Amino acid sequence: MNRTSSIALVVLLAALGLGVTYFVQLGSAPRIAAEQRLIDSRNLLDLIAPDSYDNQPLEHPITIEAAALTNSTLLGGYMATRADQPVAVLLRSQTLGYAGAIDLLIAVDANGRLLGVKTLKQSETPGLGARIADWPNAWLQVFSGKSRTEPGDSGWALKKDQGQFDQIAGATITSRAVINAVHDALRYFDEHRQQLLGIPAHG
Repeated sequence: MNRTSSIALVVLLAALGLGVTYFVQLGSAPRIAAEQRLIDSRNLLDLIAPDSYDNQPLEHPITIEAAALTNSTLLGGYMATRADQPVAVLLRSQTLGYAGAIDLLIAVDANGRLLGVKTLKQSETPGLGARIADWPNAWLQVFSGKSRTEPGDSGWALKKDQGQFDQIAGATITSRAVINAVHDALRYFDEHRQQLLGIPAHG
């Protein structure tokens, strides 16, 4: 086999290899996308018990026009239902921590009680405020079961600010930001309950 034939064969094999790779990727793209949706679903939905809802919450987004609250901004949300009845609302919230934005997911049941809080994104100090991203997170679990009025407004603060909550050690600003954002979300839910749950207002 002369040199020209060898080069032609290498080029042909390379082209075949690229073609096979392309078609494999093309065929697996939907599967990869489905797996990514499943990962996203697990990341977002592990705040609510799997047997408490029967819809696909991520396919039922709640439109919230970037609501700027007292200490945070609501970016959107999702609705979990069972037998077409609202079970929980998952609110995406953004607040400002020590080193930058902290994105939270805050799950509230239909009665306005907090089901859980999870950090989706943060850039806080490693070993200090960044511990807000640990999952499961013992500090965040303290908020479960609370509501807008339990504790009252003054209770939604750090103990050093005469409130009811401990802080993450060495991360006062981060802790304060998260507490305020959670309280904001509960207040927003309470004030917009019918709209969020899709309950028609009685005229």
